[in-house]
This record gives sequence, C-alpha cells and structure tokens, in this order.
Amino acid sequence: MRKQHSRKRIKRLVTAAALCCVIAPTMAFACEPESAKDLKPVGKTRLSVWFWDVYDAQLLTDSGNYDDYQRRALRLSYLRDIKAKDLVDTTKEEWQRLDVTVSNEHTQWLDKLNKMWPDVSEGDCLMLVENEQGHSTFYNAEGVLGSVESAQFTEDFLAIWLSPNSRFKEERNELIGATQ
Repeated sequence: MRKQHSRKRIKRLVTAAALCCVIAPTMAFACEPESAKDLKPVGKTRLSVWFWDVYDAQLLTDSGNYDDYQRRALRLSYLRDIKAKDLVDTTKEEWQRLDVTVSNEHTQWLDKLNKMWPDVSEGDCLMLVENEQGHSTFYNAEGVLGSVESAQFTEDFLAIWLSPNSRFKEERNELIGATQ
C-alpha cells in the first residue's frame, strides 16, 4: 500500500514538473496586450553589456516600418534580474546622456514609473504601447501596469532606444530595421 502511495506521489510530481516546462516558457512571452495585436515587427535586437545579456528588444509599428507609422510599441524581454529602481535610474541617466532636459515634469514621470514598474526577473517582459494620441501604456505578462498621458514622455522615453544618438547604435539600427 505504501509503495502504491509513493508511486502516485512521484507521478504527480513528474506531471507537475512537465506542466511547468510547458507553461513557463509560454508565460515568459505572454507580454502581448490586445492593444498591440495589430502591430507588426520592425526590428529586434539583444542588448549585452560586456558579457552579460540584459534584454531582448523588439520594436513594432502599425505599418511594420520605422519611417511611417501612427502607433509604436517597444517590448523588452529581460534576461536577468533588475530592480525597478535601477530601471528608473537608468532611464534618467540615459535622458541626461541624450541631453534631454530633466524638467519637473520628467521628475514626475520618473516618480510615476517608480510606482508603476515591478522588479523584473529573468524571463519577465515590459512593453510600452503608444496610442493614437502618442501616450504610453506599460504592460507586463499580468496586464496593464499604468499609463503616462504625454506624447513628450513617449518621445523622450523611446529616444533611449531609437534616437540616432542612442548609446547602443548597432542595437538601435537593428531595432529600426536599418541596413548597415
């Protein structure tokens, strides 16, 4: 009787482990909000700093083209654990590096991001989706994280990846589908 009970328990554990192997990879890529379903890929890249892979990035637009669009989205799929505070601090540092004046409004946006964004773990995704007014809504695999209703925020935020002065030029060119 005891052996039979142990076999059932082992069978349940093996089944649970198998389900995790099937479900977990799907969850890592579940960062696909309904508002982005009609967007088409423009380009993708992987950001690696020294020998650490940080994230995979993908740019999408309604036209599938970087030069002609009404709406954009940027998906970041993280390859390492990063604290939300570090993500926000890096946003501010990149703005300063791009000579974006960090005004009181920018500081309010950064405060909002600090409250909105979770810490990310390997396999997590954050996605910005721009609406027709140029405002940004952030998503993760669980749904909406929050919005910033400012076209200026969207431009300044996406400039980190899309500006010709972006820190990572090769990755920027891959994102916008530029040929080299």
